[in-house]
Amino acid sequence: MFVADLLKDKVVLITGGGTGLGKLMGQRFGQLGARLAIIGRRENVLHETAEEFAQAGIAVFPFATDIRNPDTLHQAFDAIYAHYGQLDVLVNNAAGNFISPTENLSPRAVDAILNIVLHGSFYASLEAGKRWIAAGHRGTILNIVTTYAWTGSGYVVPSAAAKAGVLAMTRSLAVEWAHYGIRSVAIAPGPFPTEGAWSRLMPTDELAQSVTDRVPLGRVGRYEELTNLAAYLISDQAEYINGEVVTIDGGEWLQGAGMFNHLTRLTPDQWESIRAQMPGKKPTP
Repeated sequence: MFVADLLKDKVVLITGGGTGLGKLMGQRFGQLGARLAIIGRRENVLHETAEEFAQAGIAVFPFATDIRNPDTLHQAFDAIYAHYGQLDVLVNNAAGNFISPTENLSPRAVDAILNIVLHGSFYASLEAGKRWIAAGHRGTILNIVTTYAWTGSGYVVPSAAAKAGVLAMTRSLAVEWAHYGIRSVAIAPGPFPTEGAWSRLMPTDELAQSVTDRVPLGRVGRYEELTNLAAYLISDQAEYINGEVVTIDGGEWLQGAGMFNHLTRLTPDQWESIRAQMPGKKPTP
């Protein structure tokens, strides 16, 4: 499926495309023939990534902007259209998150997350959607969410609320904009260690190990697993997938969802002891 020209002639915009998963997705898209636009707040980081991509033969246009500001975001889209003449895919990847007891958060801390994740994704989707609709151009929006968008999670409550909003937007636009030829899909990644996210969310070795321990497959994700999934979802081969969120987490959220899933930690002897204590049961000879 991943032929060299899978994404040929597609112009793909990635928010937060200079680092982390955004950069990795961009690299994979470029290998498959896409032309890239990457935006973010740190101009030097964007240009470093663009230089790296260019040396690998990947067409890329970097533009520094703040997705929290709809006016500067509008300017970024204008620049991308001036450079490429079109846009085919928007990847809402930019995010912010940190762990904290919720009672310790200030309104400013809450806004810092909501403005990037929810407002930024919405502003970018509006920019892309309005332009596609006006031009009669088909397009795809790929949103990067998380499994706790539907389960919720303590200690990252602003992120959970924001990602839930992005997931709702994905499913809502999938219906509303489908007749314009615009698809909306999402990926919910589990643990894929990146320097930025891991330093804020898993700052100790103990916390990092606890994540791996929660995954039934017993490991964190490999980057190519996520980037190949993303490439497929934005390709023409996935054009009948609309409104779907694809989970890629090794079974992590299901492990936590079942009331008794934690019993995987029991040894055979402990199981035998429990069996012996059940009414009408006797230990196995």
